[in-house]
Amino acid sequence: MLDEVVEVLACPHCGLDLERSGNSLRCSSNHVFDFARQGYVSLLSGRSKVVGDTAEMVAARAGFLGAGHYDPIAEAVAAAVTGDGPVVDIGAGTGFYLARALGERIGVALDVSKYACRRAAKAHPRIGAAVADAWQPLPIRTGAAGVVLNVFAPRNAPEMRRILRPGGELVVVIPDPGHLTGLVDHLGLLNVDESKPERLADQLGGHFTPLERRTVEFRLELTHAEALAAVAMGPSAWHTTPDALEAKIAALPSPVTPTAAVTVARYRRTP
Repeated sequence: MLDEVVEVLACPHCGLDLERSGNSLRCSSNHVFDFARQGYVSLLSGRSKVVGDTAEMVAARAGFLGAGHYDPIAEAVAAAVTGDGPVVDIGAGTGFYLARALGERIGVALDVSKYACRRAAKAHPRIGAAVADAWQPLPIRTGAAGVVLNVFAPRNAPEMRRILRPGGELVVVIPDPGHLTGLVDHLGLLNVDESKPERLADQLGGHFTPLERRTVEFRLELTHAEALAAVAMGPSAWHTTPDALEAKIAALPSPVTPTAAVTVARYRRTP
């Protein structure tokens, strides 16, 4: 992990700055966090109540994103990241979107799944990855981030605002109600709540000022295996089994042609 990345991090127990000490990070209160051999560090302040993505879910996501299926979303995210300074991705997953949005910046990938952090740590030479719970105080120094990313992930608005510098920006991606139409319907999976945009506005109100919104919509052409990965990498994976999914997907025509539809929104931190 680059020293510039370490300078963004804070101790999850006491909030003090962290410094490198051999193969560990240490604060002045003597809290110590060892690097895993895969290059990430766990900065959980205690046992998280959030269940992180499994190794299978992360592998499905890595394969699906690596095949380029969501490149239009990644391009829109990269275009929306216009601010200066370190980029902190909350719920970063494999680091796919963060790596595409970095430019010349450094990045911090936070995710509650150690399997995701293993991949995020290797997604880009200027990314450092840490296990962290989005609903706990984030292990980031106050005002250290220039940009915060939040792509299909939980949103802790007070903490996101705290870690952003004055004038810093937040880029959020949420699925639209029509996301993956043509796949979700046939498989009887979770639908996107029609009120999601309103709930997003309520979550961020008072903490962030909206700047712009962009809808990204495109048609996918997926093999049965890729359609299975699209489901297995997301929240619907918790509500079904691989065997049940395979049987339902086998009954679909090939290729499977769902529509991807998301909103990419940019905000500025309120003073």
